[in-house]
Amino acid sequence: MKSFFEDGVYEEITSRLNKINEETQPKWGKMNAGQMLHHCKMPLNIILEKEDYGVKPNWLVNFLFKKSMYSDKLWRKNLPTAPGFKISDKKNFEKEKQEFTKLIEELNNQRNRNDWQPHPAFGKLSKDQWGKMQYKHLDHHFRQFGV
Repeated sequence: MKSFFEDGVYEEITSRLNKINEETQPKWGKMNAGQMLHHCKMPLNIILEKEDYGVKPNWLVNFLFKKSMYSDKLWRKNLPTAPGFKISDKKNFEKEKQEFTKLIEELNNQRNRNDWQPHPAFGKLSKDQWGKMQYKHLDHHFRQFGV
């Protein structure tokens, strides 16, 4: 699995993002493009220490899902979304894209940083684990929208 912190990944993510517009339809799931971008901003806000969304450690979630967050195996379609990360209200696509773009740029600017905070649910993660988790989540949703 690629890491967000690898050379060229920021450019890949930006290129894929620019292939999505307000009319792009998902291949699976219930979110439209604006909702998906809003959802994808949430883990970025967590790693950038802007928000924790009330996420708490949960031993069962840790046991069942932590390794899948940064493993090489792709996530299957229609995985359940944690309740606090479900987006069902209407979102402005252009606003969400602009905010998402700023967050991935900020994360890319911090790609050489090594001292990342513990994840609120999964605890201590290495830089590599953080980077793979971010890439894997974005890749999953970009594949959802066919890019």
